[in-house]
Amino acid sequence: MAAIIHLVRHGAHADAGRVLTGRGGDDGLAAAGAAQAAWAAERLASQAIVRVESSPQRRTRETASVIAAACGIAPRIVDALDELDFGDWTGRVIADLDGDPAWAHWNTARAAAQIPGGERMTDAVARAVEHLHELGAGTWDGAIVCVSHSDIIRGVVAHYLGLSLDRMLAFDVDPGSITSLVVGEWGGRLLSLNVRAA
Repeated sequence: MAAIIHLVRHGAHADAGRVLTGRGGDDGLAAAGAAQAAWAAERLASQAIVRVESSPQRRTRETASVIAAACGIAPRIVDALDELDFGDWTGRVIADLDGDPAWAHWNTARAAAQIPGGERMTDAVARAVEHLHELGAGTWDGAIVCVSHSDIIRGVVAHYLGLSLDRMLAFDVDPGSITSLVVGEWGGRLLSLNVRAA
């Protein structure tokens, strides 16, 4: 048994790339993010999607709703797909963290670093991979969409490629992009990475 799982990063929001929004809330998708969600929905609508899941965050829920509507199904909220808990960094402007030794360590040693007051990358990846493994062990008549966040998707891909989490910033996962895997009880295989609108 195995499942085709499309990991979709939520579309862009106003603070994307500038603020560590994390689980601190956001204003939903910006106009560009809504366009990215519509592109992903159009691309996925022909893929026999039978299930659409989303992180609890507003930006992911809005992205998942657009995709689910195009596929004629209702999205499900799944905590395992949630954004990293950025702890003390939640809501911080990213540029303001430059020079912070903990921030520098986080970005060079994801496999070992601890976010102050937050979540370890290893724990976040473990919860997401466990959920995907459960999906891969199921019986499905089509593919599954999981709408999540950049670091979660990068960590999952690194896991299935056998890469250290220290290498997860070596590839991009852009807003609104689709990364596809086949996942089964035997593990997972990457089908495509960071497919996005031109």
